[in-house]
Amino acid sequence: MGLLLCKWWTVAWMAILHPFYVSVTEITHNAAKKELEVSCRIFADDLENTLKVQYKTSFDIIKPVNRQQVDKMIAEYLSQHLQVTLDGKKVPLHFLGYKIEEDAVWSFLSADNIPAPKKVAVMNDLLYQQHPSQINMIHVIVGGKRQSTKLDNPRASAVMEF
Repeated sequence: MGLLLCKWWTVAWMAILHPFYVSVTEITHNAAKKELEVSCRIFADDLENTLKVQYKTSFDIIKPVNRQQVDKMIAEYLSQHLQVTLDGKKVPLHFLGYKIEEDAVWSFLSADNIPAPKKVAVMNDLLYQQHPSQINMIHVIVGGKRQSTKLDNPRASAVMEF
């Protein structure tokens, strides 16, 4: 029991000394609506700090004074650091908004009039400039089939075929 407790304490202490940075992006093709639905989960403090550096401003992402300004910053940041290409054609994603859930920001994007793709390429370098140890998890669902991959900074792209 003592050895197990010691191992747990060591892992917990290491997590405090060396925090981990991870985002999760899910890209789903909705065949009924012919729509690409994208959700992206990023720790709120990491995203807020990144946006503060990029836009040289100060704000509170959880309780913003100017929600439209924060929406615009998030939308612009995501368009620069998260791109989806379907069957060789870059898809413009439209930012729908974000919500706070516990310690994370969930951002939502979509693209209309999208037929089921055979090949999905994703470029995702979210938070790479701020966190050398950033990990971006990608889940893509097409036709009910799910494929996932992990992008470790600096690797920023993945291709999945359906």
